[in-house]
Amino acid sequence: MAKYEMQASNLPQKEGDSTVYFPRMRIAGHLSTDELVRQAVQYTTYNPAEARAVLDMVFRHLGQCMARGYSVSLDGFGSFSLSLRLKKGRKRETGAEGEQRRNAQSIEVGGVNFKPDKRWLREMNCTCRLERSERKFERSSTRYTEAERLALAREFLQTHEEMALWQYCALTGLLKNKASRELRRWEAQPEVTGIRGVGKGAMKRWRSLTPQPPLP
Repeated sequence: MAKYEMQASNLPQKEGDSTVYFPRMRIAGHLSTDELVRQAVQYTTYNPAEARAVLDMVFRHLGQCMARGYSVSLDGFGSFSLSLRLKKGRKRETGAEGEQRRNAQSIEVGGVNFKPDKRWLREMNCTCRLERSERKFERSSTRYTEAERLALAREFLQTHEEMALWQYCALTGLLKNKASRELRRWEAQPEVTGIRGVGKGAMKRWRSLTPQPPLP
């Protein structure tokens, strides 16, 4: 049985209007590719290694086709195409006279557009059985502005050699995902924020530059 939570809308509202809520799926856990394949082949004549090999082959070729400029449809599943973005540090074109135009070296793959097949959605809708979760939806605290959170982080690093993600969450009230995105954005501009990242994965930490630049 899948569970859902009702999340308050963060869209601007007029004074006196009632809060509007919308349903959001509560994620029950995470399935790796190997676990998904193992479950999928239980009632077939395929073994997990064969099924995994076919899956790898299909998605490798899918990526190659999209890289050549194709939109690819998988019947009963959905369609895929690439989205592009400017590389970091490249300025957007504005169409101004005399402006340097962005060439291919300025552009990279930014993501994949996916549009699910309507038949697949209908099938999931028929098999999905929902119940309301007793847990209230959690959201990041809005007590501090981003500039105030940066000041808190830098103040913490004046008395600590490094800062872990859980410590930044405790300082600011942000949830893990938003806190991680914010720290990654700051470490990409250490000369501005005074914060640099070290390590990877669960061992990722953030440290202070010496000397620290003034707060922006």
